[in-house]
Amino acid sequence: MVKGLYTAYTGMINEQHRMDVLTNNLANANTNGFKKEGATSQSFDSVLAYKIKDVTEGYSLAKRIGVNNPGVKIGEGYTDFSQGPLKNTDNTFDLALSDQGFFAIEFTNKAGETSTKYTRDGNFTLTQEGFLVTQEGDYVLDQNGQHIKIDPVKTTTINRNGQIVQDGRVVATIQVADFEDYNYLERYGENYYQPIDGAKEKESVAQVHSGYLETSNISVVTEMVNMITVSRAYESNQKVITTYDGTLDIAANQLGRI
Repeated sequence: MVKGLYTAYTGMINEQHRMDVLTNNLANANTNGFKKEGATSQSFDSVLAYKIKDVTEGYSLAKRIGVNNPGVKIGEGYTDFSQGPLKNTDNTFDLALSDQGFFAIEFTNKAGETSTKYTRDGNFTLTQEGFLVTQEGDYVLDQNGQHIKIDPVKTTTINRNGQIVQDGRVVATIQVADFEDYNYLERYGENYYQPIDGAKEKESVAQVHSGYLETSNISVVTEMVNMITVSRAYESNQKVITTYDGTLDIAANQLGRI
């Protein structure tokens, strides 16, 4: 086998994966609260090319077949949870968090099943009945995990502690949750997150800013530069395959010809 072909092939697959991540970031550059995603690469594990403890050849006779590193493989993905810039909207129910934390949302799937998801997108609105919901109609939860309902005709203010005040009285407090380790959060859809086994909640120190929205933390210029880098790396791997194809053609069809 010509190892160079497989090395270049795995390089192309890896660059294609990186390009998919970059294009998804760019597509969400204007999505409120969106967090940048990234992709890592790593070499193939050398241990895969060893015959370890192969007792079929007899005790203490297990043989090594050599170190084989056929290129690169896709590593783990990651999410950059750094805060994005805040933009002023002057809408009372547009909310942004100034530190680590998430708004708690009661999400309803197509089957009618409900579960709690978390988001940084505070683009909320009131229904005619006075329920605070997302733009998709999912309920925003209070500190007790209940739907938030207020009088839609009264003047409303929301302070930095997430307390909703009407007529000088606190009628509800928006739940702001946080987690000890964000590695135990997985993305759900475009802008939601859900905890997985091992996730531990902690008290959030984030402040709630009414009349503001957190924009995505993506730099369009940086993502475009990265796309150019990925494209050139992909082309380099293509040229390697083309070169190997030419040498194999010579070896198979020209060498030894009389």
